[in-house]
Amino acid sequence: MNGVSMKTGFLWGAASAAYQIEGAFEEDGKGWSIWDKFVRIPGKTFKGTNGNVAVDHYHHYKEDIALMGEMGLKAYRFSISWPRVLPDGSGKPNEKGIAFYDNIINECLKHGIEPMITLYHWDLPQALQDRYGGWESRQCADDFAAYAKLMFERYGDRVKYWITINEQNIFTKFGYVTAWHPPGIFNDRKRWLQANHNVNLAHAKAVLAFHDLVPDGQIGVSFAYGPGYAFDCAPENVMACQDYNELENYWWLDVYCYGAYPAAGVAYYMAEGVMPEVTLEDKKLLKAASEQLDFLGFNYYHSNVSEANPLDGATQFGHMNNSGDKGSDDIMGVPGLYKMPPNPYLRTTDWDWAIDPEGLLYVCRALTSRYRKPLIISENGLGAFDTLEDGKVHDSYRIDYLREHVEAIEKAQLAGCNVLGYCVWSFTDLLSWLNGYQKRYGLVYVDREEAEGGSLKRYKKDSFYWYRQVIQSNGTVL
Repeated sequence: MNGVSMKTGFLWGAASAAYQIEGAFEEDGKGWSIWDKFVRIPGKTFKGTNGNVAVDHYHHYKEDIALMGEMGLKAYRFSISWPRVLPDGSGKPNEKGIAFYDNIINECLKHGIEPMITLYHWDLPQALQDRYGGWESRQCADDFAAYAKLMFERYGDRVKYWITINEQNIFTKFGYVTAWHPPGIFNDRKRWLQANHNVNLAHAKAVLAFHDLVPDGQIGVSFAYGPGYAFDCAPENVMACQDYNELENYWWLDVYCYGAYPAAGVAYYMAEGVMPEVTLEDKKLLKAASEQLDFLGFNYYHSNVSEANPLDGATQFGHMNNSGDKGSDDIMGVPGLYKMPPNPYLRTTDWDWAIDPEGLLYVCRALTSRYRKPLIISENGLGAFDTLEDGKVHDSYRIDYLREHVEAIEKAQLAGCNVLGYCVWSFTDLLSWLNGYQKRYGLVYVDREEAEGGSLKRYKKDSFYWYRQVIQSNGTVL
């Protein structure tokens, strides 16, 4: 099939996150993260799965990066485990942890791969959670800034692309509203919004420190963008869509790119009595950081639908499909504002996520029109049940998904969007947080299931060879 043609230097990439792949959770001086503790609470994860071993990237990194080199990957986005390099969250670095990421970076460069570092992909040091409540304290922003500066100093000579925070909208809400993520607080919007504001301050302080320490680098953020379509043209549903986008997307994106919260969101949270404390100094800090943000990264998996929701309607506390039992997702929403029913025009994955390549075009255009920043698609991929037979995985469904989304990027570029790169989630199979190991995303299959064990042997899926061809042709062969 004829494909698209990306501009010279396009970053064909793949992505991962430390907790989901590394394992070695107490090895070589690493401290516990909040996830190391949270997964030990019964019932929180699918079949009690955890990242103690994960897919053991800590001991397989040379093999994994060699496979990336064989594929011809242009960029590898990975995260640093904060408690691996600073076991207490602050203070004396763990030099063995520092050395591990030195090795990752150097292996990438050896294979001609651009390393792209995410500073925070959800694994806050448990020591900081115990010391002062983690993100609920402004001290956490200062400790994050110190950690970020240490990383810039140690790795900035070799790493050009940096991402401060991954999916802040997900880990703060799931941590303080639904209790699906650590610290497992249920329905405390006041604490959620203050913790979220402190994360914004952490991001801003890291951005403002960056360019002095990495003068030739670029820094951005990674946001989980689920665009909201109005259910139909009924005015109440169009307004529900407006509310959805204000509270689910612009509440974060406006801070990153404008340095201020959107007016409608401020008005709503003020009326609800849960608006966080935002000082004059905070406003200056956020504004200054927004002016130094080099690119806007976003993770795109699916779109959503917005429909008017009565006061006694859908809440945020329904059942989320973590098992792959298709059709088991509840409709969720914010009473009095919006709910998110299924889109009748789209197929879904086994985890009830809408498959919507045109949504990726929509996001690129919406972000470009509103913020005028270069874009990096920092995650996009398909979680599915894969079957290994005779050492092969025939994942044509993943190839179809990725092909359609790459085609959407070409449309976005033709529409004036400056897309710098595209990172498939994920390079290898990994622990899918609450969904266990059966929800496979990788271009490379890893032999392990929910229980610890398995050979951990790597197998190249059909999608591995397909993506290699895409990269070699710069998108002209899909």
